[in-house]
Amino acid sequence: MHPPSTPDRSATALAPVLHDVRAVVFDTDGVITDSARVHAAAWKVAFDGFLRAHPPEDPGQRRPFDERDDYLRHVDGKSRLDGAAAFLAGRGIEASDQTVRSVAEDKERLFTRRLREDGVDAYPGTVRLVKALRAAGVPRAAASASRHAGELLSRAGVLDLFDALVDGGEAARLGLAGKPEPDLFLEAVSRLGVPAGRAAVVEDALAGVEAGRRGGFALVVGVDRAAGADTGARLLRHGADIVVHDLGELCAGGAPT
Repeated sequence: MHPPSTPDRSATALAPVLHDVRAVVFDTDGVITDSARVHAAAWKVAFDGFLRAHPPEDPGQRRPFDERDDYLRHVDGKSRLDGAAAFLAGRGIEASDQTVRSVAEDKERLFTRRLREDGVDAYPGTVRLVKALRAAGVPRAAASASRHAGELLSRAGVLDLFDALVDGGEAARLGLAGKPEPDLFLEAVSRLGVPAGRAAVVEDALAGVEAGRRGGFALVVGVDRAAGADTGARLLRHGADIVVHDLGELCAGGAPT
């Protein structure tokens, strides 16, 4: 892709924090689409079933999977295998590769069924921001560790708003390391023809904002959908420059500077 021309800032209403950004890479689940909740629900069924069948020796580690805290801490933004391994290790379980794959495959079946039955929506604030960036001539990419990213974006009716997509299938094909390594985002921004140092990453996962920071992106935006007591602070500690609750805040009139 040819490097983009200088964006026409007069054509849109972007917050000042985005005025020097020449491209934006968006994570998919929880940032563009309301699919993180579907992932979290599928993980809960898979992990809780495993914990009941194989309870950890420490009774304190037998508590059910928490769809907010455990999801953010262990699996959000990661590949299925990495997420399954991280959660099981966090509960003191020395799981074999076969066990990790089994749990991950169980989650995959559950997620796919829920996706087919219920579908997902795009966040209105995100759509507003992406359209504002498009009007300004700022290239946009979607990135995700999930192999379902293209289907999610298509079902939500927003796939055509992005100039590039790098999903879990592409990551596997190219041998890209998972988050918190920045490979996924660097591949996405390279397809937009813009160096990371002139681009922004938008993420809701701790591993994701850390990946943006490691990748040398000019701006790392954390999205705190949970609005918990400490989730915003955790995103900042892991590498976010700013944290918003909704990406509509990054359009003029409602954004940090």
